[in-house]
Amino acid sequence: MQPAISVLGMGRMGSALAHALLKAGHPTTVWNRTPAKAAPLAAAGAEVAASVRNAVAASDIVIVNVSDYQATQSLLRDPDVTGTLKGKLIIELTSGTPDGAREVQAWAGRHGIRYLDGAILATPDFIGTEAGTLLISGPAAAFEESRAVLGALAGNVQHIGADPGLANALDSAVLALMWGALFGALQSIAVCRAEAIDLETLGKQWSATAPVIDGLVADLIKRSAAGRYAADDKTLSSVSPHYGAFHHLVELMAARGIDRTITDGYEAIFRRAIDAGHLHDDFASLSLFMGRP
Repeated sequence: MQPAISVLGMGRMGSALAHALLKAGHPTTVWNRTPAKAAPLAAAGAEVAASVRNAVAASDIVIVNVSDYQATQSLLRDPDVTGTLKGKLIIELTSGTPDGAREVQAWAGRHGIRYLDGAILATPDFIGTEAGTLLISGPAAAFEESRAVLGALAGNVQHIGADPGLANALDSAVLALMWGALFGALQSIAVCRAEAIDLETLGKQWSATAPVIDGLVADLIKRSAAGRYAADDKTLSSVSPHYGAFHHLVELMAARGIDRTITDGYEAIFRRAIDAGHLHDDFASLSLFMGRP
């Protein structure tokens, strides 16, 4: 028989996690602050706990997916709940910060509770599929113990280290990539609208150039990892042509009254790198100037 699991939090993601566990054959207990949100899980075969304490008492593995770490604290640090958790494993899948995860692990350790922290790199519709990605950090032994359970939630489960903060740190890094693309798309849409370019045309150009952009990003990451910042015979692009093209964009935006909040940030990074003598170095040299100015 599959191990019993308790899931705290029945938002869209928490509900998807519970459904995936039920589908994999795990006896699943759920709890939500608003009981009505747990009703669909009851219909699917889950036990609905009347309290957090009852939920954590029902299983040796407790998955938490609530709004933030403060909400987790309000649920688990009640003395009755904390005492019931002793010897059990918490898998925190709430979005948070690296330092927040480290603090929770320290608290858990003081109370004899085992702890893993995770980050879900997927939307709820990917949960329980091979395409879902789940980053887990914390003790390797606890990860191995729960590997099958985690495998029911996502096909791509990665243990990225014993430091419990690593999952959230890598999650933030990946989100930075995603938001860079999304905010870049917002700028592109604004430019097209200002110049009366049909957005369907923009979509076609994105499809055509996305492989080039993917290659540039991959090269940037590899060069930064290797510290290869000077231009060489394998350089795909140096700072100079980027900066020239960037100013064409800035001029267009100024002429059409497009918001420059994002491009002003680009300008600051460009200027710090150029003032330090990197105008003709590889674009990866900008990574040296992403710390505090």
